[in-house]
Amino acid sequence: MDIAHRAPASPSGSRTGWRTAGMPVLVAGAAAGAAVLLHFRDPHTHGSYGICPFYALTGWWCPGCGGLRAMHNLTEGRLLDAVHSNVFLLPLLVTVVFWWGRWAFGRWRGRPDGTFPFTVGQRGQWVLIGALVVFTVVRNTPLGTWLAPA
Repeated sequence: MDIAHRAPASPSGSRTGWRTAGMPVLVAGAAAGAAVLLHFRDPHTHGSYGICPFYALTGWWCPGCGGLRAMHNLTEGRLLDAVHSNVFLLPLLVTVVFWWGRWAFGRWRGRPDGTFPFTVGQRGQWVLIGALVVFTVVRNTPLGTWLAPA
């Protein structure tokens, strides 16, 4: 590419603004499209999105079981129904939205990294994996029936 055809750079030498926000906008568009699909195609209907392979093989609810129903409930504004479908989804969504905002703002400001910022570190990854395992085990015991997907 010829230097004359490059986008103007900021005083610090990197591009900023809309020129660097393409990927965050694309990810937000894909997420909005998925939310619209879940809003109009109700996952409460049995088999509408197939079956959970983990549940089919083990008979246990996986950490994601009820997640589609919870997201559908959120698109309809039914927060308590969403929590009843999958209590883990809401904190996960809040975290992902925070990370996305940090990524989008950083890209807007010209931060050079081009990856989605799932940089929670090794300890954070193990904490998340541990929380998912505990959630899965507890929701499949008699003590965790309140965590079972509705």
